[in-house]
Amino acid sequence: MLAVELRFRRVNGENLRTERPVPGGCPSLPGYGFSDKPAAPGWGIERISDAWCELMARLGYRRFGAQGSDWGTSIATSIGQRQPDRVAGIHLIPPLAPPDPATLDDLTGAERAALATLREADEWGSGYSAQQSTRPQTVGYGLVDSPAALCAWIVEKFWSWTDSGGDLHRVITRDELLDNLMLYWLPGTGASSARLYWESLRQVNEWISGSAGAPVTVPTGCSVFPKELQRPSRRWAERRFPNIRYWNEPGKGGHFAAFEQPALFVDEVRSFFRLVR
Repeated sequence: MLAVELRFRRVNGENLRTERPVPGGCPSLPGYGFSDKPAAPGWGIERISDAWCELMARLGYRRFGAQGSDWGTSIATSIGQRQPDRVAGIHLIPPLAPPDPATLDDLTGAERAALATLREADEWGSGYSAQQSTRPQTVGYGLVDSPAALCAWIVEKFWSWTDSGGDLHRVITRDELLDNLMLYWLPGTGASSARLYWESLRQVNEWISGSAGAPVTVPTGCSVFPKELQRPSRRWAERRFPNIRYWNEPGKGGHFAAFEQPALFVDEVRSFFRLVR
């Protein structure tokens, strides 16, 4: 998740207008990475989005953009819904939107492929999320006790979800994987990170394959990488995001686009925010 302040910078206690984007920050999710672990239930995506808007306010940012992938997609979307007057735009990798029932008799090839990916993921790739969304603490004990268990749990998803042609280390090195794993191992977040699935996965799954929900009207940029798990077509996405200003489908990259293809990721973010700043 990335928050970028677009119009003002803080200098000597005053907000001064600037013509160039000023970095806002990359907050880590509660229970992940460098953040503290929630001590009680209730830290779902709406509460996190409210906390990050409050964080931006305390840092002195009046207006900002939000960019997210994975859980950050839903949190950036929630920020756009809950604080539309403060948000210049949201950039999503990918937008979460269900198939439009009105199109099911006239699907494009890309839409058929997207539906096939969702069906395969539901049948063969969703066991981890079912466990974490129903009994996160059970698996959590193993993830904070055994480095081998943590490594297998996480690296399997890197192997499955990257655009690597079956050779993970073509796009992410062993050292990079270990760096990522250590952000779970050293602070002991194997259990606390799983709790977000218990809090919010049912809601996110509804956005992926159920109802589009309330429209998100802030300016929206969408980047859909070819090996992403959810790849809604633009016409599906526009039912939920009626103000799409930027849409692109890069030629390579998977679910971990910023990790796999950092240069492409940066280009996507810049291309959208140039349109709304």
